[in-house]
Amino acid sequence: MFFFVILHSKTMNKDSFYRDLTTWYDVNHRILPWRETRDPYKIWISEIILQQTRVDQGMDYYLRFVERFPDVQSLAAASEDEVLRLWQGLGYYSRARNLHKAAQYVVDGAQCTMHDGASAHSDKTNDVFPDTFDELRQLPGVGDYTAGAIAAFAYDLPHPALDGNVYRVLARLTDSDIAFDTTQGKKHFHRIAEELLDRQHPRQFDSAIMEFGALYCVPQHPDCEHCPLQVYCQAYQHNTVDLLPVRKPRPKVRDRYLIYTLYIYAGKTLIHQRMGNDIWKHLWEFPLEEVDESMWKASKKEQTKQCIAELTHQLSHQRLHARFLLQEVKQLPEIAGCKAVDWCELDDYALSRLTLRATDIATATAGRIIFPKVRE
Repeated sequence: MFFFVILHSKTMNKDSFYRDLTTWYDVNHRILPWRETRDPYKIWISEIILQQTRVDQGMDYYLRFVERFPDVQSLAAASEDEVLRLWQGLGYYSRARNLHKAAQYVVDGAQCTMHDGASAHSDKTNDVFPDTFDELRQLPGVGDYTAGAIAAFAYDLPHPALDGNVYRVLARLTDSDIAFDTTQGKKHFHRIAEELLDRQHPRQFDSAIMEFGALYCVPQHPDCEHCPLQVYCQAYQHNTVDLLPVRKPRPKVRDRYLIYTLYIYAGKTLIHQRMGNDIWKHLWEFPLEEVDESMWKASKKEQTKQCIAELTHQLSHQRLHARFLLQEVKQLPEIAGCKAVDWCELDDYALSRLTLRATDIATATAGRIIFPKVRE
């Protein structure tokens, strides 16, 4: 039996497309731990980590995370500081905070259900984790894509999973120049994905099209001449592959100027926890003064002797210029919101990647000041 799907005024043999896609996938797909499980908790963890993170970078984080928190109950019972510390270096820390909130939401909901007598107690994650798209969508930090991915990969439910790789494949298949990261674009490509989805095998289909985008239909210089899906690709026919997908114009990058002071006394230093809705919420860093560009430039000369590093750190919409000053003092100053800690205990705190870089530099270049015992 043949099925046909209408894409951009073109008729595609869906069975043929699915066969060619899955044949490629069966031969070329990567062996990844979250693909070898149906545990919705572990699939959820992987999907959150892989938002804004490459697989090769996220793999170690995933393995450490599920080793430390093997189920949703252990994650819910952890402190936010511990979750953030395990996450440090990955960036986009709201993902970690939402993971923690969502785990508590799931466990609290399961306990309420148990108290109401609707289900018996079980230690299995599958018995407490949401198992429908709508329920998954209620979790903090879970949008349509993540809910669809968990629904398909854990429960084999017929929901498309649209990440950046899938948007790219669909845009090229249909030669669509609608920006995929706009409201209109998301709806447009979701309709296409719904049409194309193999509803009998959604887990396999979603895995295959995501992997095809990640490994073959890559952003730059894909091998279109040997592409197994070439016959279906309208962008290839129209010579527009390199122009797709289209994304909306990015906002102008904002420059910020940060001056950190590392106060050192007897192997101790001061740190404070970032609060509010700014970057790195709830992460720890050294005492900070944020200045404008003119003050940054004017203070450079007088701070040269104290400066151990000037670093630039790029975020999605911000460029951070950071200067780190080292001050050996006879007594640590009292600064509101700061606490004194042993330098060796900094590993116990969740630090931003920028702070981690500065910490490594300080340890390497000023060890004799930081650790008085090693002085000759």
